[in-house]
Amino acid sequence: MPLWEGRFGKELNEEVNDFNKSIEIDSVMYKEDILGSIAHSKMLCKQGIIEKEDFEKIEKGLLEILSDIESGKLKIDMSEEDIHTFIETTLTEKIGNTGKKLHTARSRNDQVALDTRMYLKKEIISIKEYLTNFIDVLLEKAENNLDTIMPGYTHMQRAQPITFAHYLMAYVEMFLRDIKRLDFTFEETNILPLGSCALAATTHNIDRLFVKDELGFSDITYNSIDGVSDRDYLLDLSENIAMIMMHLSRFSEEIILYSSWEFKFIELDDAFSTGSSIMPQKKNPDITELVRGKCGRAYGNMNSLFVMMKALPLAYNKDLQEDKELIFDSIKTVKNCLKVIAPMCKTMTINKENMLNAAKKGFINATDLADYLAKNGVPFRTAYKEVGLIVKYAIENNKTLDEIDLETYKKFDSTFKEDLYDEIDLKKCIQKRTIIGGPAPKIVEKRISQVKKLIKK
Repeated sequence: MPLWEGRFGKELNEEVNDFNKSIEIDSVMYKEDILGSIAHSKMLCKQGIIEKEDFEKIEKGLLEILSDIESGKLKIDMSEEDIHTFIETTLTEKIGNTGKKLHTARSRNDQVALDTRMYLKKEIISIKEYLTNFIDVLLEKAENNLDTIMPGYTHMQRAQPITFAHYLMAYVEMFLRDIKRLDFTFEETNILPLGSCALAATTHNIDRLFVKDELGFSDITYNSIDGVSDRDYLLDLSENIAMIMMHLSRFSEEIILYSSWEFKFIELDDAFSTGSSIMPQKKNPDITELVRGKCGRAYGNMNSLFVMMKALPLAYNKDLQEDKELIFDSIKTVKNCLKVIAPMCKTMTINKENMLNAAKKGFINATDLADYLAKNGVPFRTAYKEVGLIVKYAIENNKTLDEIDLETYKKFDSTFKEDLYDEIDLKKCIQKRTIIGGPAPKIVEKRISQVKKLIKK
């Protein structure tokens, strides 16, 4: 029976009822709904709005419902309109008319907003835990590859020498920013809307601050209209997840490239790869391809949420029922991706020799050669042009920069001396880059240590 049946003389059309209900989506919030209701009824009792005996019956009944749902004894009735209706109806069937007192000084509008905020707070913490675990995996891989030389790329062309550790730490920085954004969103979500009622608060003498403390919120909303219609926190989370998925997609794209025969920088463990139904030699990076594909799903959910909100008049509108299916899907998507990509990364093999061989080609130490001339008084633009001519000569003669003899170097510029070979040694090219944020192993190692301390906090 709908909670709003008094005004209506006809039962709701069956197809309309199916269209209208949301219990298949919001039933996951059963625990939040029950805990929120207990805190609300406790406050009603404290304020003398309901009797202590009534509160005790309500609390006992709600805790039994929670226990029965979690044990499987009580199945959620998917024919109900939503989880809030199911809980209240079940409570009333269990304890009688006392159960009908629970909804005093409360609307489903602020009840839904409360449950959603409580549920998202829990999920934000869960996403952060998955992210932290993935960062731990990246840190461990980076620690084991501080001296693993590889080419760094711009425009997907070999550019300058870096280490695999430095490469991995670039993604660590991205995911650290993601955690910061989640922290901000958590604070924006950690605001209690209960007490806003339908949109104009209540005439009952309720204590919103008491409920805030009972449920562990940091503050309350200060406008009842905004309290029931605000979904900024939810939009923030959808953006956060889209950003995380974008970072995971970029990482996945490179794993796909680096595990191909054309690169062969890494090899994925058999447990995290799939084969072909017709080509027996194939070893496919399906996990990373799926992560890359699911990024679009997170984008779609985020865009749908923004479009849904763009022209909504105040205060509550039924359009807002659509928010949960979209954000819940994004949450599930990002958690599933993080669940599989972390162990995949942990078990992948690094082909250090292939990385080094690739780094030896492509003249990625050319900038260091130009810097050598500049440090010896040659204007950088002049040095840049001369090194360009040297690279052209090397290509034409099928040589690397360290294979060109000193006499030939001097033909391009008399400044060159024997020590130039030391300057363009790939290992030393990296070791010299000791600027904070650079790829020198000691700098990367220091940053790994800093991040470990940050993660512990």
